[in-house]
Amino acid sequence: MPAEIKGLNEECGVFGVFGAPEANHLAYLGLHTLQHRGQEGAGIVTTDGTEMYQYRNRGLLAQVFKNQADLDHLVGEAAIGHVRYATAGRHTLANVQPFLFRFHDGDVALAHNGNLTNAVTLRRQLEDEGAVFQSDSDSEILIHLIRKHIKQGFIPALKQSLNELHGGFAFLLLQKDRLIAALDPNGFRPLVLGQLPDGAYVVASESCALDIVGAKLLRDVQPGELLVIDRDGLHEDHFTTKTQLAICSMEYVYFARPDSIIHGVTVHNARKRMGKLLAAEHPVDADIVIGVPNSSLSAASGYAEGAGLPYEMGLIKSQYVARSFIQPTQALRERAVALKLSAVRGVVAGKKVAVVDDSIVRGTTSQKLVKMLRDAGAKEVHLLIASPPFRFPCFYGIDVSTRAELMAAHYSIEEMRQQIGADSLHFLSVANLIKAIDLKDTGNAPYQGLTVAYFNGDYPTPLYDYEASYLASFNAQEQRMRKEQLKS
Repeated sequence: MPAEIKGLNEECGVFGVFGAPEANHLAYLGLHTLQHRGQEGAGIVTTDGTEMYQYRNRGLLAQVFKNQADLDHLVGEAAIGHVRYATAGRHTLANVQPFLFRFHDGDVALAHNGNLTNAVTLRRQLEDEGAVFQSDSDSEILIHLIRKHIKQGFIPALKQSLNELHGGFAFLLLQKDRLIAALDPNGFRPLVLGQLPDGAYVVASESCALDIVGAKLLRDVQPGELLVIDRDGLHEDHFTTKTQLAICSMEYVYFARPDSIIHGVTVHNARKRMGKLLAAEHPVDADIVIGVPNSSLSAASGYAEGAGLPYEMGLIKSQYVARSFIQPTQALRERAVALKLSAVRGVVAGKKVAVVDDSIVRGTTSQKLVKMLRDAGAKEVHLLIASPPFRFPCFYGIDVSTRAELMAAHYSIEEMRQQIGADSLHFLSVANLIKAIDLKDTGNAPYQGLTVAYFNGDYPTPLYDYEASYLASFNAQEQRMRKEQLKS
C-alpha cells in the first residue's frame, strides 16, 4: 500500500505520438510541459516499426536526458513517454516508466497515470499463478494480465485485462506497429487526443503538451474508451460501456497547468471562478489580495475581482527550488518552504492581507506562510482556500491514501485557524467548487461529473483493497475525536 501522505503529491504524466518523424524529440517536449505532474523519474520508448528502443532514469527530464545521445538513439516515428511521481511503488529505477517488455510474439511498452485500488489482490493472484514482477509498481499488473489472456489475441486480451482492473488509470501502450490509449470507466485522470498538421496523432495527460508540439486538441479520451492508432489511422473502441464520468476535481484546483483544457474547461478560468465564488461566499475586511504562487494565482485574481480589492504580488516564488513535498524529511520540507517563497515587504507591510491558496493538506506550509507575512509587517492575514477542506484520502492516483496527516480530518476550521495563526480562515464550499468548474453535458453523473470524495467522503467506486484500512483509520479517528470532545 502507498505510504502515508507527506504532502499533496501529483500523479504522473503520459505522452504518446504515432506517425511523426523525430517522435523522440516530440515526446521530450511533451514531457517537459508535463513535468509538473512528476519529478522523480522520466523515460521514453520509441519504435521504428521493427525494433523498440528505451531510455529511462530517475530525476527530472532534463537530468535524465542530459546527454543528447541518450535521446538521439531513440529512433522511430512513434513514441510513448512518462514523467513519474510515485503513488505506488518505491523510488527506484525499476519503477521508472515507460516499462518495456520483450516477448517472443512482440514487444510491448507501457506508461500509466493513476492508481489501481485492487492491485494487491491482483498481484497476489498473478504471483500465485507464476508471474514474476520486475517492479513493485501497480502499473506492471496490466502486462501480466494481458499475458494471462494472450491466446485470445492482443486486443481481446487487453480488453479483458482492463475490465479486471479497478481504480484510476490512463494507459498508453506501444507496440512496433501501433499506439494504444485506454482510460478507466470513470475517467479519474485526464487524457486528451490531438493531431499534428501532418496527420500524426498525439495522446497526452494534458492539452498543454499538445500545444508545445503544435498539435490541435481534438477531444478528451472518454471513460472506458480504447483508442488504437496505426498506419491506417485512428480506431475508436471501448473495453466497457459501463461508465460514468468522475474526473478528479483536484486537477482543476491544483494539479493541471492553468493553460490546459480538460473536458472543455480551461483550468485558469475554473480557478478564477473559484476565487470569485469564494469572494461572494466569504468576504473579508482586507486592503489587498495576494495569491500563493503558482497554482493559486488564478483563484487570487478571481477573488480580488469578485471582492473589488487590489490584486498585488505579495509573495515571490523562487524558480530554482524543488517542490517541498519531494524532500525526504519534514525538516528539509520546512526549509524548502522558506526557500521557495518570500514575502514582498513593501507590498504587505501595514496592510490587512487576504491570501488565497488552493488547498490545505498538512497545514505546515500555511503556518509558515502566515508567519512570513506577519514578519514582513502585515497587519492582518486572512487565509482563503479556493477548495473545500481536504478531509478524506484519494485512492485514484494522488498520494493521499490515509487520513493520518490531513489537517482538516482532525480539526474544525476554527481549530485550524488557531494552529495556522491566521486572523480568519475560510474555504470554498463543495457546491461552489462544482459550480466553478462547470462541466457540461455530464448527464445524470453525480457532482456534475466530478470526484469530490476528498471533501465529502462520497467515493464514486468501491475501494477494494483499501476498504478495510480506510474504515479502520476512519473509525479510529472518530473514536479519538469523541474522546477529545468528552475531555473538553
